[in-house]
Amino acid sequence: MLYYAVVFLVIALIAGVLGFTGIAGTAASIAKILFFVFLVLFVISLLLGRRAPSP
Repeated sequence: MLYYAVVFLVIALIAGVLGFTGIAGTAASIAKILFFVFLVLFVISLLLGRRAPSP
């Protein structure tokens, strides 16, 4: 998921340089949403991974 966030960020940067502001804004918004979803899932996996029973 982090890969797709970086891909949309690169698309936004390229579109911004070329002057496609609508596409750049949309791609940046998608990248931001994907990044925050990645962060939430990462924190959840860290918390659940530490609850493994100790022998």
